[in-house]
Amino acid sequence: MLHPSYTDLMEIVNSDVEEGEEPVVNSRYSIVMATAKRARQIIGGSEPMVDGVTSKKPLSYAVEELYESKIKILGDEEKSEEEVQEQE
Repeated sequence: MLHPSYTDLMEIVNSDVEEGEEPVVNSRYSIVMATAKRARQIIGGSEPMVDGVTSKKPLSYAVEELYESKIKILGDEEKSEEEVQEQE
């Protein structure tokens, strides 16, 4: 079982959305695609932005980064070249 859950991750990603606006993420598919993209970045040599992950797998790091808001998923109008952007 994935911890945190998809529901938890969707709530975190959509936490910056103001009432009445379209949520950034509407489905688990978006969560899966974003974490997979970040995991590929880690495999490609990017340093993980979180410590203390029990599993050393790149996907575990990507999920934890999303959960801790170290990365974010950009909405359709904000997308440029990358779907996942590192937080400053």
